[in-house]
Amino acid sequence: MHPFGSFPATRPRRLRRHEWLRRAVAETALAPADLIWPLFVHEGRSATPVPSMPGVERLAVEGAVRAAEEAAKLGIPAIALFPVTEPKLKSDDGRQALDGENLVCRAVREIRRRLDDAVGIICDVALDPYTTHGHDGILRDGQIVNDETVEILCRQAVVLAEAGCHVVAPSDMMDGRVGKIRWALDAAGRQDVAILAYAAKYASAFYGPFRDAVGSKAALGAGDKRTYQMDPANADEAIREVALDVAEGADMVMVKPALTSLDIIHRVKREFGVPTFAYQVSGEYSMIKAAAANGWLDGRRAALESLLVIKRAGADCILTYFAPEIARGMSA
Repeated sequence: MHPFGSFPATRPRRLRRHEWLRRAVAETALAPADLIWPLFVHEGRSATPVPSMPGVERLAVEGAVRAAEEAAKLGIPAIALFPVTEPKLKSDDGRQALDGENLVCRAVREIRRRLDDAVGIICDVALDPYTTHGHDGILRDGQIVNDETVEILCRQAVVLAEAGCHVVAPSDMMDGRVGKIRWALDAAGRQDVAILAYAAKYASAFYGPFRDAVGSKAALGAGDKRTYQMDPANADEAIREVALDVAEGADMVMVKPALTSLDIIHRVKREFGVPTFAYQVSGEYSMIKAAAANGWLDGRRAALESLLVIKRAGADCILTYFAPEIARGMSA
């Protein structure tokens, strides 16, 4: 007989034997409150599917209101709105972003009118939905000019705040924009509006379906955003970016994409301790959906697992197109 009793003395599998016990000792839990639902809004009265994102639709304003109502019922704390701008309204300088009667502003006002504060509204601050060239800022001589773009983004943030959004989310990756936006919001008397800074946003290959959805892919063409979005090879640079945004007044920070940046999510949460959001982007969503459609994996289990590991890495909240699907399953 072994001198210390049966061998081995420590058997981790004992804690995995029963389903109730696995739940009892689970280190990470996922709830609807951990999810944010991104919504695409377009002109018109009916929804249209996004072919590269199965199950996702471009919604009319009324459809966005109904989605917001469902989010509130499911316990999803917030929605993130992304406009699909008609081509005739796009321009080189993205001036439609500054129109208080533009599509996203009308959607925000209607959602607030119907739901007030029952669900949070996060609005993207960037020019790519509004520019003919598909870039997030002002293009001069083949380059995105930083400071001129920031001035426009400040005005866009104020317009969105005046429409009634709770959070503005600069996703453009211009230098210094968080501090300037904070100043602009405060000067406009909107100290109540929070900033969710896309602090570590990589120039990723996983954004394609999103650009299909908002109609910026054709405008961008063969171009890319590598002169302002981050190189996926870099990690320390992401920490410097987050430090700058926090110092400039960001209330929350975002890491994007999520699944290819789990190490960054973990470092950001550990080193800064600030509310850390992660965006499970369109390509990540579509890969799971495509594999499930081909019978290569269990789609629901894969979606749930992918979100769980993002939360495990340190994310406080996850933007995901799976939000309603997962939340419905949790409430069933």
